[in-house]
Amino acid sequence: PRSDCIAAEQLCLSDSTCNATYRILENCALAKTRFLPLDHDSRVRCLNAELDLGNSSLLHCKCYRRMKRQEHCLRVFWTVHSSMTDGYFNLETSPYENPANEEHWKTDYNELAALVSGKDCSQLAGDAANPCLKATHVCNLSKKCVRLRTDYASICTKGAGSEDMCDRRKCHRGLRNFFEKVPEDFTKRILFCPCQDELCGERRRKTIVPDCSFQYNTKPNCLWLLDSCLEDHICKSRLADFQQNCQPADMSPDGCSQHNHAACLQAYMGMIGTPMTPNYVSNSSVEVSLWCTCESSGNQKEKCDQILGMFESNKCL
Repeated sequence: PRSDCIAAEQLCLSDSTCNATYRILENCALAKTRFLPLDHDSRVRCLNAELDLGNSSLLHCKCYRRMKRQEHCLRVFWTVHSSMTDGYFNLETSPYENPANEEHWKTDYNELAALVSGKDCSQLAGDAANPCLKATHVCNLSKKCVRLRTDYASICTKGAGSEDMCDRRKCHRGLRNFFEKVPEDFTKRILFCPCQDELCGERRRKTIVPDCSFQYNTKPNCLWLLDSCLEDHICKSRLADFQQNCQPADMSPDGCSQHNHAACLQAYMGMIGTPMTPNYVSNSSVEVSLWCTCESSGNQKEKCDQILGMFESNKCL
């Protein structure tokens, strides 16, 4: 397996030649983060430094979605690959290891679901008609699932209905914690539960507490949303992962260039809790979107439409 970027960084810093090259790349990445224009010589120096790493483990390292110090790992990845974001938002490659190579927990979801199904029907009235409600009941039987769901729900609903604004940053962090630390058996069923009526659809749409994590008073421009994302290592990484795994392909029978819907859904879930958090647009459909608009985009309208289209009209997703 590839080394993770934190281990690769430590190895590089212990070698004087690699260390010097890496310091150049750190300055290049810092300039990009602050949107400082690089002159021709600086751009050449940055590109050469990246090439100088050759076949080092640093150039081929990856990160894991559920690893400790994930943000540090992603910062190292983008330091080494800073040239990939030149001029456009296509980030080319995901910093995350292929999900097939990551560890998956054995979960007791089916066992807990059987307990829920066996309970007194009057107590759980509406479960059969509302799969989202049942998925929530099953989550409530798992200590980790209910704890992390309660955590983000309490943060994201503070200030609701009053003049106080919710703390969006904390809300996003709580959502990321839930989708990263709770086994996918639980999170996928809560987020993608199949609905036949609007009551179920509303519960599904409110899984991510849209008033705090998704909606602003007015819709910002999608280009502004993208800029906010590219300034954040986690968001930029999740976007790269989403672009790689949910890349649509018109000629493909399943609409996906990677032919892997599970990886696409996982990448979609990874966007939740970032500045580019998507959500269902209504209670009565499975259409999803970002909370942004492409009005007043001037000569960047086409780029803006592409950002919105990644979610609104993505056949793969």
